[in-house]
Amino acid sequence: MINIIEFSYKNQGDKDQDFLELFQQYEQEIYRMAFVYVKNKDDALDIVQETAYRSFLKFNTLNDLKLFRTWIIKITINCAIDLLRKNNKVVHLNTEVVDFISNSTEDIPLSLTLQDLLEELNEEEKTVLLLKYYQEYTFSEISEILNTPLSTVKSVLYRALQRLRKKTRRSDMYGQ
Repeated sequence: MINIIEFSYKNQGDKDQDFLELFQQYEQEIYRMAFVYVKNKDDALDIVQETAYRSFLKFNTLNDLKLFRTWIIKITINCAIDLLRKNNKVVHLNTEVVDFISNSTEDIPLSLTLQDLLEELNEEEKTVLLLKYYQEYTFSEISEILNTPLSTVKSVLYRALQRLRKKTRRSDMYGQ
């Protein structure tokens, strides 16, 4: 594993190898973020590949390597949103998922409810919520990733949480 501080002092002669080492440090995190957006393995892997491609092309524009993680996650989010737009936000349920659901012993209605709740949010709200609670970024890191003022990030998160609370309260009333 390459240390970013060591990396910044290394000879810049082999940037391809340096990029590869940095990318591999965050590859699983990139995959998890992509999967949360597209909800299937194949599309998530496509997003990882597209993120690698786009970030490799722009690697020389990154001035501060300490920002690599936030920079690469931002690219991942953009790739995921692009794919969703390309597919008209239609998520097809493949046979693997159907088999898994039918054979699973976990509380499926709860899982589907959480997924449905996330689908109620717009892209901005979903992104902030996922970055905050799924990726555990701070508000300032989210602000940097999204290139949005800190106060806006907080407002978007508050609004998203309010929408989710209202939705769950309505569901509880009708569910019983």
